[in-house]
Amino acid sequence: MAKREILKYPHKLLKKASIPVAEINGDIQTLIDDMFDTLNHDVIGVGLAAPQIGINSRVIVIDGKVVTKTDSEIAVINPVIVYSEGEMESYEGCLSIPEFFSTINRFARIFVKGLDRFGKEIEFEALGHLCRVFQHEIDHLDGILFVDRLADGQLKIFKKTYRKKR
Repeated sequence: MAKREILKYPHKLLKKASIPVAEINGDIQTLIDDMFDTLNHDVIGVGLAAPQIGINSRVIVIDGKVVTKTDSEIAVINPVIVYSEGEMESYEGCLSIPEFFSTINRFARIFVKGLDRFGKEIEFEALGHLCRVFQHEIDHLDGILFVDRLADGQLKIFKKTYRKKR
């Protein structure tokens, strides 16, 4: 396992849609291990998508200890939201956009399908914090950052804050 560098906004790979994983092999296993190692090493975050470490593959990981209060690590290959309902306001940040947080609207309940790290079909019903994290990480796979979902006023604040940091 190895800690990988997390790409920072406005890196062009963060805006690129990811390619579905066609074959689950040793490279994917290493990627998942490295993603968990990166997530658990000196970062404050609960989820990570492969594009955030420069890999254009549809893979996400979620720290279950934080999100679901279990000891499980959640890895999903080729995740898809197959059902969504309701709306919730969500306060979010992103490892690729450090030190900026804002409120956005997300679905309140979703069902996600995908493959586990061994190629077995899995599905999740997600509410609350887990629901938000799934949506945030799947957005990364589609080249969407949480700041792309900001209301106009919030977007102006982000741009002003970001310019100051650069």
